[in-house]
Amino acid sequence: MTYEEALASLRMTDPSMPVPAVVLTLAAPENRHLLEYVIEDPFGAHVFPGDIAAYSPADFLSDLDDQLAGTAPIHLWSYIPTCAYRCRFCQYPVVLAKGDNADAKAAQWVDWNIREAELWLRAVPNLRSAPVGEFNVFGGTPSLLPPDAIRRLLDFYRENFAFGPDTAIRFEGDPSTFTPPKLELLAELGCTKLSSGVQSFDDKVLHECGREHSAQMCVDFVRTAQRIGFEWISIDLMYGLLDQTLDSVRRDLDTVLDLELTAVVCTKLHLKSYSDTRTGVAGVQPAAWQIPSYRDKLVHDGHRWPALGEQYQMREILTDGLRNAGYTEHPTMYFARAGHAPEEWKSIMVDQHRQEAEVAIGLGGSSSCRRSEAITDVHWQRYAQAVDEGRIPLGSATRFSPEAQESRAIKMALSTLQPVRSDLHLERFGRALHEEPWHSQFESLARRGLLVLDDTGVTLTPDGEVLVEAIINTELDEQ
Repeated sequence: MTYEEALASLRMTDPSMPVPAVVLTLAAPENRHLLEYVIEDPFGAHVFPGDIAAYSPADFLSDLDDQLAGTAPIHLWSYIPTCAYRCRFCQYPVVLAKGDNADAKAAQWVDWNIREAELWLRAVPNLRSAPVGEFNVFGGTPSLLPPDAIRRLLDFYRENFAFGPDTAIRFEGDPSTFTPPKLELLAELGCTKLSSGVQSFDDKVLHECGREHSAQMCVDFVRTAQRIGFEWISIDLMYGLLDQTLDSVRRDLDTVLDLELTAVVCTKLHLKSYSDTRTGVAGVQPAAWQIPSYRDKLVHDGHRWPALGEQYQMREILTDGLRNAGYTEHPTMYFARAGHAPEEWKSIMVDQHRQEAEVAIGLGGSSSCRRSEAITDVHWQRYAQAVDEGRIPLGSATRFSPEAQESRAIKMALSTLQPVRSDLHLERFGRALHEEPWHSQFESLARRGLLVLDDTGVTLTPDGEVLVEAIINTELDEQ
């Protein structure tokens, strides 16, 4: 898309609600690079790659072990990539498991995950004693796993990693597979948090996405989980989907508020490959909607993609509605209901006073420490071969130069939407945020109304909060 086409899409809004202020900000010539970022919409504020490429995975493991020697609680992932089907927007590394052999295939991935975890424990000795703040079983659709495989997976991690009385155990799943018996089992096994990719409560929108669950299944799952007593129930909502309208998003918000969900994650549809920027993890095959000819065919057949201006209106419906209902956004687009702290696993990773390590075990996992980061192989056959041969299947690793470590710390802190404190930065890196090289960059952002800069640090403005992913991935380059 050309810049002129991007501007036209940005200015196309639904007259049923006001034009979002961020539309005017993005249309300003001095913010052209921000518009070009958001129109291409690569994922941001998730993976922060280093500036020294082709780093040895063995060196990454050594860096991680050094940091874990005296660590605060960390975030630990177990990634189970099995799905019964693939959504048309999904570009994550997934493996289909459906039909008569689905249970056996899913159990095989538990075998590989446990064997990979044993390799990590041998290669990173301090990992065994590093306190786990939150343990997440993500996917994929791990709720597809048969009961004995779920029990075996959770028992292994609880017995071999440093879970404590405050460790939260979180499990992700599809609404159709979070059946009452499965939820009862998870509660019995000590899971206190659930996450589910609902995406929409509009059956037509779900159908176009390729989802095989209904809106009613989503409601039933939430009500059942609440009845059983899970303390944290989070769902994902997406905006910018095929044939989605502002009214559809308003109905999604109404349903969320009626259900009194603990947390909601709101995500813009991303079509650019995560691998282009390495700010996310993409699988081997592109999503169906990433293929231009397929998108064009959908339009030819009478479907419609929301314009960029309409997408920001959708975002505003969700963000304003959730805030007015007492939800707090921390970090960007993660909303927790009043009385609840922010998403713990994200807080461990990105809050300025924490920014601890994360270890992700499984296909396409993203792991990091302060000196370096690594991504597990996304090709399932190479992954399986490595594990079978007794090798941790890391596909790539990068290191952070001292300058990049500092830049990464600022980017992660900004993504929380909390004020970034100069005193904390000075304590860690030996210079304040109002000194160069940061002063000039922050002054430029302040002149354009994207943040406020003073001696205490920097605070994003409302427009800066909306554009934080674009800011951290285009302007705050390593010095």
